[in-house]
Amino acid sequence: MFNVSKWTIFSLLADDVIDYIRLACVFGSSANEALYITKDDQVYAIGTNCSGCLGVGDVQSTLHPRKVEELCGKGVMSLAYGSGPHVIAITEAGEVFSWGHNGYGQLGNGNTNQGLVPVHVSTNLVGKKVIQVSSGSHHSLALTTEGEVFAWGYNNCGQIGTGSTSNQTFPRKVTCGINNKVVKAVTCGQTSSMVLTDSGELYAWGYNGNGQLGIGNNVNQPTPCKVTSLQGHVVFKVVCGYAHSLALTDEGLIYTWGANSYGQLGTGNKANLVTATRIATDKPRFVDIAATHYNHVSAAMTQTGVVYMWGQCHGQSVTSPTQTQFTSVSEVFSAFASPPVTYEPLIVDKPIMYKTVPESIQDAFDNEETADLKFTIEDKTVHVHKAVLKIRCEHFRSMFQTHWDEHAKDVINITQFTFPVYYAFLKYLYTDQVELPPEDAIGLLDLANSYCEHHLKKLCEGIIKQGITVENAAMLLAAAIKYEAKELEAFCFQFAVNHMTAVTQTEAFSKLDEFTLKNFITKAALCGAFKH
Repeated sequence: MFNVSKWTIFSLLADDVIDYIRLACVFGSSANEALYITKDDQVYAIGTNCSGCLGVGDVQSTLHPRKVEELCGKGVMSLAYGSGPHVIAITEAGEVFSWGHNGYGQLGNGNTNQGLVPVHVSTNLVGKKVIQVSSGSHHSLALTTEGEVFAWGYNNCGQIGTGSTSNQTFPRKVTCGINNKVVKAVTCGQTSSMVLTDSGELYAWGYNGNGQLGIGNNVNQPTPCKVTSLQGHVVFKVVCGYAHSLALTDEGLIYTWGANSYGQLGTGNKANLVTATRIATDKPRFVDIAATHYNHVSAAMTQTGVVYMWGQCHGQSVTSPTQTQFTSVSEVFSAFASPPVTYEPLIVDKPIMYKTVPESIQDAFDNEETADLKFTIEDKTVHVHKAVLKIRCEHFRSMFQTHWDEHAKDVINITQFTFPVYYAFLKYLYTDQVELPPEDAIGLLDLANSYCEHHLKKLCEGIIKQGITVENAAMLLAAAIKYEAKELEAFCFQFAVNHMTAVTQTEAFSKLDEFTLKNFITKAALCGAFKH
């Protein structure tokens, strides 16, 4: 969640207008164009309108929002933009619309005429539901629910993946090299393309003059090639900058490659790399990465919420990940990128200048002055409010009935859970948030299971997923089985299979009980883990 007021192009909008935005995108050669969607599904544009990229029917610039009539009420869910610029939008129904610069067929509508209003892109996409789009300078990729990839636009370097360098004016399925793969994410560099499969493998094609494909050379590739330099790693997310790439593995490690003239690889120098190289080895586990084909900036966030940036930051070459005070990777691009475009559409967080009911409830947690009940855990005290607990938790609604002893008590002693776990649980009832390391999250998962708190159980599973490592994978798998967390169990099992050799040599694996061990081996065999 983020506030669009960080971007200066929105500075003329009234507060009530900004408060009503749910999705926004800033683009253009000087970050001088923007689109936003309101909470009632209206679409507006503002800016210089180069090549008709605002989609309002003409090329007139505007300091004030103009409605994009063709997209209103269509449920726009995401946006991508090129350098022309051209713009691609996808709707809740999975339809694709495009407009703006079209000199190379990048609108995918079968011609090269400039598009002044959004037009439905349907060729080869009828019956398909598109769930993600990404654009390079003058080409685009679309990903469907079936894991298929379609490409169109400028193809001078083979970035469409057809095997030739002829431009493509309508969507064409990318088959060579990835035909039997299920793709789960697509991303574009300026003149390159990259996809991530459901097995955590990367395939890249297009321009490779700076090694941005990560395949060990500087030769352009007209069809998808596997990024073998990441063999043995399961990639969780991939992003492309102008001519460099970043990958985040499922273990929270960052690898970079490609152009490095501004230090955007974060290696501490400015030498280009043609293969994936791990960076930030001294930093905690990472959970997010960011880059955009519009500039040479890289950003990442750790599990603890610390945001780092590197590359061309306000004209300076920052060659190593540098800690910031930002709370999201998006803020890096609003403050330090040139141009300061959004690296992905912003899901907007409404700024609130007064204390809301939720904020007041949060502030009341562990407030001795207003509390009417105390919990003691491991000789430590937490102050709470019976009314809040009864409203938020079925367990406490039952506990505070008249026939329970606890009903008349002012102090309740808890012995079955540790202080960090129970404190986190009580705080969750006030805040809807959980702040615990993965190791303690297992104890909270136990509590959530005992108290039938299903939402809390999901939050714990998310924390555990982010904290999984080779060393604790077996222990977390056993915990997931014990507490009947099926989704977490599947995640831990897949992680263990992906890192089979290392996981089976850990102390945690040696401590698995006989039933769990046999079940793991059987399932792993069925998945083909022992074929080689």
